[in-house]
Amino acid sequence: MASRSSFKGWGALSLAAGAVLAVNAAQPPAVGAPDVRATPLLVSVDACPVDDGGLCSVPRRTLLLDAPGPPVALDGRTALGPLALGLRTPGRLADVTVTDHKGHRVAGALSADGGQWTSTAPLPADARYTARLVVERSDEGRFRRRRARLDLRTGSAPKGERLTAELGPVREGGPDDGTYGVGQPLTAELSHPVPATDPEARRSVERALDVRSTPRVDGAWHWVGPTTLHYRPRAYWPAHATIRVHSALDGVRVSDGLYGGPSAPLTLTTGDHVEAVTDVTAHTLTVFRDGRVIRTIPVTTGKEGYRTRGGIKVVLGKEATVRMRGDSIGITRGSKDFYDLKVRWATRVTWSGEYLHAAPWSLDAQGSEDVSHGCTGMSTEDAAWFFDTVREGDLVRVVNAYGEPMSPFDNGYGDWNLSWAEWRRGSALGPGTPDAGHASGALLPAL
Repeated sequence: MASRSSFKGWGALSLAAGAVLAVNAAQPPAVGAPDVRATPLLVSVDACPVDDGGLCSVPRRTLLLDAPGPPVALDGRTALGPLALGLRTPGRLADVTVTDHKGHRVAGALSADGGQWTSTAPLPADARYTARLVVERSDEGRFRRRRARLDLRTGSAPKGERLTAELGPVREGGPDDGTYGVGQPLTAELSHPVPATDPEARRSVERALDVRSTPRVDGAWHWVGPTTLHYRPRAYWPAHATIRVHSALDGVRVSDGLYGGPSAPLTLTTGDHVEAVTDVTAHTLTVFRDGRVIRTIPVTTGKEGYRTRGGIKVVLGKEATVRMRGDSIGITRGSKDFYDLKVRWATRVTWSGEYLHAAPWSLDAQGSEDVSHGCTGMSTEDAAWFFDTVREGDLVRVVNAYGEPMSPFDNGYGDWNLSWAEWRRGSALGPGTPDAGHASGALLPAL
């Protein structure tokens, strides 16, 4: 790989590469045939991105694998780019395996011609790696294999602020069994902003936020803002799935002067696939569990001027009793529409105060007309049953609505109202990126 002047993606590092004796894995050469073991085997170690021009400020190092001696040091403190191992003598790399000191494999890919292996993402600082290479070389039409090993060490990141990610969802207070509905998006709140004007820094962050689910599903991160990302699958999570989120930002160079720090991992599970469908024109709420109808409830929704939002919402939380006041949504105290009520069995779906709750004062209207100020009202018995049936992350879909559609991010979890194509446009990893669109980023050492 040609040397480059500008770097993208590899954290600040000092790389030491120790060449270990390569051994021949094939049968000895025939009498009179050249001994390929005597031919030098050269491999370059580089930290320059493939898609930039110019000269590296930190030059590539070419190593003679059979040569004894101390490790070769590569000062990479200014380098940004994936690790590249390139064969510089005739032959091809048949296989390359890079692992960290714990034995975790680093994701990467061989070029089509077998001349170079490149890691999928940056290597963090303060880490040791071992690269094992299998080289195929031809001798008078006969393929022979040689095996070699490189010991690599990334240097320390400079002192300073660290970018960390608080992974969610996180329940505040009370017991937390870690189980959510199949509509629950994942979140990452960053300790420092990463602006859209620095797409490479955003790519580094996304690659380091590794999501794995069992069963496996396709998914992607979406930048909600400079400090906030959401993650969702193409469709909903499977029921009874286990989802693990891990940040590999620690030691990764994100941008000039900003390196990743440690972040706590997250594990959660999903329960049954529970979805409630409010049909505004039919004045009904139908609750499904794993595709089967378990209850249909007569309801009333928002009247003219206070229409219930349409679209897909996610349960944010539940409150056995909540005080609702008209001035919280801009209704002037003393006007005919003002209200001040203590409401039972309230299930929240927007931060601005849209609930599904008990409304015993509107029993006559439930199932026939819309009289609320935007919430979905039902009998006390039905509201208590609904409250006990749903959990955070379950889906509430409002169809045939007259109101404004649910917004994606500013009033709860409206993430599912974006198509998959729209969702992917919010990722810094484009469709052509090898690791984009998968639930398992596997972008740094595979954990």
